Amino acid sequence: MIELHAFDDPIVQAAALSRAVGDALSAHLAAGPASRHVTFAVSGGSSPKRFLQTLSDQPFDWSRIDLTLVDDRWVPDDHKDSNVRFAHENLLRGAAAQASFTPLVDVTRGPAEQIAALNASSQPALPDIAVLGMGEDGHTASIFADAPEWHEAITTDARFVLVHPGAAPHARVSWSLSALKRIDRLFLLIAGKSKLEVLEKAAASSLDNAISKLANDKGVTLDVYWSAE
Repeated sequence: MIELHAFDDPIVQAAALSRAVGDALSAHLAAGPASRHVTFAVSGGSSPKRFLQTLSDQPFDWSRIDLTLVDDRWVPDDHKDSNVRFAHENLLRGAAAQASFTPLVDVTRGPAEQIAALNASSQPALPDIAVLGMGEDGHTASIFADAPEWHEAITTDARFVLVHPGAAPHARVSWSLSALKRIDRLFLLIAGKSKLEVLEKAAASSLDNAISKLANDKGVTLDVYWSAE
């Protein structure tokens, strides 16, 4: 199920999503003892940049927020396509620099070895809250329908999968579809008419793309923050 929040202005969209995510983080922090930590996963790419910069200034107890990624490319942390680099540049600054951060990629290991290590570990914990993105092909996280690992990514009970997209560069590490479905609060940040059309088609019937698998799951609610620009 999707709940659509529509905006004409991306600045207003970013501020609204920052407030909504901030409220969710605050609620989760307040729900347990003062020692409780909340796990928060973010996406890379150009779309969340303004949102993450806005969120980084909010005065949470960031020391109780464990940050991780929705997915990442198999590249070094300082590579221009690394989501680790993106997170450090746009979120892990100011007040948010106090958050602890667990990356998904370790290039000193082979990809298969890293996936096995992630699935054998409790860290990062399953996110309490995640902000997803979406491609024009309906992929979210790095669950690409054109990847040879597509069937595994949407059926495995394992938390993490290794994905080799057909039409996108770099191998990817991604939370699996089953893991995404278990996240308590899922937000989706998208912009533009074409992506809204992709989302509406995905929600209208079951299609072979990841966003459709999420949107048609009765146990999942996607809070969609869409901007016309």
